[in-house]
Amino acid sequence: MALAPALLPAAAAHAAPYVTAADGTPAVRLSAKEAGKGGTVTVTGRGWRPKALLTLLICGQNMIGGTNSCANGDGRAVTTDTHGAFHRKLPVAEPPKPCPCVVHVATVTGAAAEAEAAFTVAGHPVAPLPKERTGGRLAVLAQPRLAGSSGLLTWFGAPPQRELTVTVGNLGSAPAKDPVFQVGTSHGVFAPEWAEQQWRGTVPAGKKAEVRLPVELPAGAHGDYLVSLKYGGKVLVEQPWGVGRPWGVTLFWVLLCVVVPTAVFRIGMALVDRVRPHGPGRGRAGGRTQPAAHSHTAGRPSGAAGTGKRIRNRTRRERAEAGPGTPGDSAALPWFTPDTAPSTTTSTERPTSKGSA
Repeated sequence: MALAPALLPAAAAHAAPYVTAADGTPAVRLSAKEAGKGGTVTVTGRGWRPKALLTLLICGQNMIGGTNSCANGDGRAVTTDTHGAFHRKLPVAEPPKPCPCVVHVATVTGAAAEAEAAFTVAGHPVAPLPKERTGGRLAVLAQPRLAGSSGLLTWFGAPPQRELTVTVGNLGSAPAKDPVFQVGTSHGVFAPEWAEQQWRGTVPAGKKAEVRLPVELPAGAHGDYLVSLKYGGKVLVEQPWGVGRPWGVTLFWVLLCVVVPTAVFRIGMALVDRVRPHGPGRGRAGGRTQPAAHSHTAGRPSGAAGTGKRIRNRTRRERAEAGPGTPGDSAALPWFTPDTAPSTTTSTERPTSKGSA
C-alpha cells in the first residue's frame, strides 16, 4: 500500500500510447507532456531500425524551420537495441523559437526516419505558427546534377563553382511563386552551411519546372563535398561533389621555398665579396693572376704544340753555342749527371807553362 502512490505515475507513463509520425513508421513516447527548464523527460521508442543511431531534440514552432528551431546544444544521442527500441532521458531546455514545441527524434546514418511528439516547455513563450510563403508543395521529380567545370584559376585556389539543376513538381493546389530554397554545402562529418537563394519564376499547381541555382565553395576547397537543397524545412536532394586539389598553390609554395633561399644566398655572397679586402695579385673575384707562360700556352691552339717544342730546343742550342757570359745565360742552370759532374779536387784552370810568369 505504501508503494502504490509511487507506482501510479510509472504505470500511467507506460500506459500512454506511442505517438507515430505516420502509419507504419517508428514511434516515440514521452514520460511527461510538460516540464520546465532544467528538468528531464524520458523518451522511449520502438519500431526503429536495429542498432541505429538517433538524435533527440526539443524544437520550437513544431520544427517548421528545421533544426534551426531546436535546442541543439542540449540534445542527446541514443542507439537502438536489436529490436529497434530505445530508452533515453532528455534534459528540458528552451529552444530558440517559441512553442508549440515538439520532441524530435531522427536517424543520423542510414535510411532516413523521424518521429515527433508534442511537448510543452513550461515558462517558454508561445506564438502562432508562421504562415507558409507559398501555397505550393514542391517535390523533386528527376535526379539532380551539377553542371560546370573547374578552370585554370581554380587550379590555383580560386573558389570552385557549379550550377545545381533540379526538376521540381508542384504537388499542391496553389502555384509556387518565386520559391525560396536553401542550398547547403558540407565537408566530411561537418554540418551543412545553408544559404538562402530565391528562384525567380512560378511553378503552377500540378506542373513541373527546372530550377538552376549556383553553388560556390570557399577558396582552396578540395575533397569530397555534399550539396544539399532544402525547401519548406525538408531536404529535397543531396548531391555529392568531388573537388580536386589545387596543385597550382602547392607548386607556388615549392618554388617559393626554392627561389627565396637561393636569392638570399646570392645577395649574401655579393655583399661578402664587396666587403672583404683584396690583397695584391688577386682580382675582384679573389683568384690568383696566372703567369704569362700559362696565358700564352692557354691562348695557343692545340695544333701548335710541336712548334713550341722546336723553338725551345733551338733556343737552348743557341745559348750553348754562345758560351758563358752571353746575355740571357743567367736564366739557364747547369745540369750534370753523376758521370759528368766536375770533381771538387780537379782544377778547371789550365796549368801554366814552364817559364811563364
